[in-house]
Amino acid sequence: MKQIIAMGGGGFSMEPDNLLLDQYIINQAGESKPKICFLPTASGDAEGYIERFYNAFHSLSCEPSHLSLFELPTKDLEGFLLEKDIIYVGGGNTKSMLALWKEWKVDSILKKAWESGTILAGLSAGSICWFEEGITDSYGEELETIKGLGFLKGSHSPHYDGEENRRPLFHSFIRKGKLQAGYGVDDGAALHFIDESLYKVLSSRVHASAYWVEKRDGDMLESVLSTEYLKKVKS
Repeated sequence: MKQIIAMGGGGFSMEPDNLLLDQYIINQAGESKPKICFLPTASGDAEGYIERFYNAFHSLSCEPSHLSLFELPTKDLEGFLLEKDIIYVGGGNTKSMLALWKEWKVDSILKKAWESGTILAGLSAGSICWFEEGITDSYGEELETIKGLGFLKGSHSPHYDGEENRRPLFHSFIRKGKLQAGYGVDDGAALHFIDESLYKVLSSRVHASAYWVEKRDGDMLESVLSTEYLKKVKS
């Protein structure tokens, strides 16, 4: 079974006191303490980001690790990644991340991991990357289109409700034919794909959701997707 969990935003990166989405990701592995590897490439492997990852995931039932392409833990990157149950990709500069992944052949390793059952997850850059296309602020000034790895069909915009230009530009790019139809995902919401099909939409915030956006008969249509709101389990 191939799984991808793409978050518009949220998780430990944005909501350190609300780890519901991160806990959901861990639960999908079906292990008591799954091995989860953080890829902070898009942030330039920022030390503070890596530290925040460990602070969050040491509080959850898992075995956390990370892969830095600036301080390699091993020459055998494929072996290192393929032994993990979950690979979790952080936010940052999508274009720079994809360029580094290609240089180090991480993109092909990730595809092999996905096809062998490793759960792929992430937010922002770490969610755009799985789709054929998306919109990004990687170029510094304005949001622009970008090509992803293409594991999932269509286009994607994270931070759909978190940045005021995201929704109108996503609509504009699709209307003009610069992007395929695709998914807009609010901060705090996530798309869970199983075998390339959308399985469910999840949210750690009451009003966060996801949307299917397409051009039909010359008009733009945005459909709200049914969302499961995660709740903290009382101890």
